[in-house]
Amino acid sequence: MKKAITLAELTAKFHDGMSVMMGGFLGNGTPERIVDALVESGVKDLTLITNDTSYPEMGCGRLIANHQVKKLIVSHIGTNPLTGEQLNDGSLEIEFSPQGTLAERIRCGGSGLGGALTSTGLGTVIAEGKELVKVDGKEYLLEKPIRAEFAFLKGSIGDEKGNLVYKGTSQNFQPLMAMAADTVVVEIEELVPVGAIEPHAVHTPSIFVDHIVVDK
Repeated sequence: MKKAITLAELTAKFHDGMSVMMGGFLGNGTPERIVDALVESGVKDLTLITNDTSYPEMGCGRLIANHQVKKLIVSHIGTNPLTGEQLNDGSLEIEFSPQGTLAERIRCGGSGLGGALTSTGLGTVIAEGKELVKVDGKEYLLEKPIRAEFAFLKGSIGDEKGNLVYKGTSQNFQPLMAMAADTVVVEIEELVPVGAIEPHAVHTPSIFVDHIVVDK
């Protein structure tokens, strides 16, 4: 399998200050073995782009609990009290982005677009410091694209080339993040032979996947 990578080989690519995307929803769809490797490596000052920070004991919430994240771009933190505590004590910088806006910013990053125009957040703290653009007399916020060095994803089903299928809410953000990172690394829950996934069922085509974690 040409895209195979061990966790040891992946860990060698980590560095302090790197930017990371993780998809899924409340830990569902998080590549836990990759999170294990991040925690064990002790890499710090991460910029983490994700929908939410899950819970302290699971998903990317473990990176928060371990004080490895310096900046967080996120839509929701309510299920992880440690995230709020670190925001309040000044040890964690948080950029809040409404969920749909966050998805659009990542899509723009993956599609080479200059940003998305939205009325969501107008007149709120979300609008602070952002450019306003008028279209046909109506004001919109310009939400700039987001990219990252790494996207760490988890496929429910995948083949040896990296074609991926996500089940349920594990699909949240993952197809978009696969397009918006310099290096895409995936865990696959159920590995199947090439050709076993119907082409129309593929959520992330193999062309976007750089590495497949092979450690069990």
